[in-house]
Amino acid sequence: MVNSIAIYTSFLRAILGLAGVRPQSVEIEPGTVVHIWAPSETAKKTNNLKQAENKPSKPAVVFLHGFGFNGILSWQFQVLALAKEYSVYVPDFLFFGGSITDRTERSPAFQAECMAKCLRKLGVEKCTLVGLSYGGMVGFKMAEMFPDLVDSFVVSCSVMALTESISRASLERIGFPSWVRHLVPDTVEGVKKIVDVSTYKSLWMPHFLYKDVFEVIYLMLLLKIFILCARFLSIKHK
Repeated sequence: MVNSIAIYTSFLRAILGLAGVRPQSVEIEPGTVVHIWAPSETAKKTNNLKQAENKPSKPAVVFLHGFGFNGILSWQFQVLALAKEYSVYVPDFLFFGGSITDRTERSPAFQAECMAKCLRKLGVEKCTLVGLSYGGMVGFKMAEMFPDLVDSFVVSCSVMALTESISRASLERIGFPSWVRHLVPDTVEGVKKIVDVSTYKSLWMPHFLYKDVFEVIYLMLLLKIFILCARFLSIKHK
């Protein structure tokens, strides 16, 4: 059966191309590749070995997505609205979308380091960050670690760091025993619960859309988690 999210993603790719934004894969070090949507001109003279030679002249805005969805599905409307006046960059965090790594780090600081290295390779010297939820936590780390890169920061639905007390209170409020059970659903019903928790007003969507989101986004995420766990166990037993 055809997946509606996959079809929509192909359509979105064409629309964003007309707006001057295209996907790239940037190898920031051996084994670590960041998938990022960036201004089309950076793709003309950028490869995985050197910094971009053709830098966009417009102010740079970098959108950092939340946990679950990839970057462009989270920020598509903002990209289309701003691409004419700004150089827009939308990366996928490592382990999300098309970004991969063989390193063992998993922290927001590691994500911040990789995002900054990717932006440097694309010729970004100064930018405004826009972070949502988990992307906000990564953005705070980027601002802390790379103050010369981050000129300003807009953040929503986030905290500077997810401490144990904040985590416990948040889980109690939304009614989940752990963040894994909430953020990595293993059923279509779990996807519906995420939407209910994360939206101010309840959104009605047909069941097949929830199913397609689960198959395209969360099954892939579950598969990556399974592969990472298997790799960790194999290394541990060597």
